[in-house]
Amino acid sequence: MDQDITEALSRYIAATILKQPNRKIQPDEPLISSGLVDSFSLVDLALYIEDSFCVHIDDTELNVDTFNTIQQLAGLIRDRQK
Repeated sequence: MDQDITEALSRYIAATILKQPNRKIQPDEPLISSGLVDSFSLVDLALYIEDSFCVHIDDTELNVDTFNTIQQLAGLIRDRQK
């Protein structure tokens, strides 16, 4: 299940946020701390996660501690879907 989540997140970030649909984002690649995802895109990503995976993301979670890698996001999604 985590594999499906990480692939979906990677595809979304590459295609929608970075406008590079052929790019493969690694599960442990830094998103925020590297500047790959900015604060505006972070909100879009949170909305995508809420809509696609039926989980709630609190505004206070939109930070590097929660959203810095696809692995972190997949773990958050998995924990909330239980």
